[in-house]
Order: sequence, then structure tokens, then C-alpha cells
Amino acid sequence: MKLDEVMHWKPFKPANGGESVDLSYANAHRVTYVHNEPGKDPITYEFYVTYSCHVFAKDYPELTEQERADLIYHAPKESRPFCYRRHVLARQYLRAIIENLGAEGSIVQHAGHGGYATAEVVTEDNKKLYYFVPFKVFKERKKLRLHVVSAYPLTDRPNGKRVKFFTIAWNLLRNRPMPRPPR
Repeated sequence: MKLDEVMHWKPFKPANGGESVDLSYANAHRVTYVHNEPGKDPITYEFYVTYSCHVFAKDYPELTEQERADLIYHAPKESRPFCYRRHVLARQYLRAIIENLGAEGSIVQHAGHGGYATAEVVTEDNKKLYYFVPFKVFKERKKLRLHVVSAYPLTDRPNGKRVKFFTIAWNLLRNRPMPRPPR
């Protein structure tokens, strides 16, 4: 399916001749979520998922022009400096977070600007990490879409009222208004 976002991310090649970095973890893919509720038939939702370059790139105002030039990644919609920290976190956690949005224990919350976010992962060394992953949901060409707008670590738990992912999916599928945060 042709989507209005990047389908296949090209590797990052540092201008200073460093090693090429594979970004295929951020390629577009489909995720099927199954909502099982006791006493009801399962409901299946198939989302086409895309990622913004913000999951592996970050603007650093403190960089010199040369450092910035060495790290610049040219995406179709913008150019930003590559961020090794964001890249490592996205490669390790992002896809699993997105694939498990409807799972028990998954955190989805309102993130402002009509979007939603997920946060909090337990790292390999058993530490809690607040990994903020804002995303938007919408329909494109009659298909359910989920676009990850960004992904970055936070020092504190983000604020935001929780919302059930399957409530979002159900409303989107039926062209109903999306859940909004309480005022």
C-alpha cells in the first residue's frame, strides 16, 4: 500500500565517514490488534504504521555548525541531526511498544494536539525508563493508520489522562469522534 509517509528509511551515513546505521526498524509495517472482551466476539483492527524521523533524529541547538553537518539526516520532509540515543532506544523498544498497544499493562494516554502517547518501559537491567512515544491515528484511503510522531526519553513520568487503545481504534473504525482528555 502506498502511504503519505516514508515507507523505507535509508540508512544514516555520517558525513565524517563513520559507520552506516541501519534504520529498517522504522520502516512502515502493518500491525493487527485483536480486542478480546469476555462474552463478546473478538474485534480485529489492522493498522498501517509509519514513523517520523523524530524517532531517531533531534535538533541540538548546542552543536556547532560542523558537528551539525556531520550528523545531518535528510528525510523527505525535513533534515535534522541524527541522535544515537534516540536511535538505540527506538531500535530496542519502539516496535514492540507499538505492536503491544492493546495489550494488558500497555500505557496509552492523551498527549495533546489530538494525539496519544505511550510511555514507560523496563530496560534490560530492570530499570524503569519513561520513553515518550506520541502518535496520531487516522484513516487514509479507507485504511486505519497510526503514525509515530516522535519518541524520546524523559526524566519524569509524563502527565496525561489514560485512554484505552481499543476505544481509540473502535471510534476510528466507526468514524466516531476520538476520545478527548477531560477539561
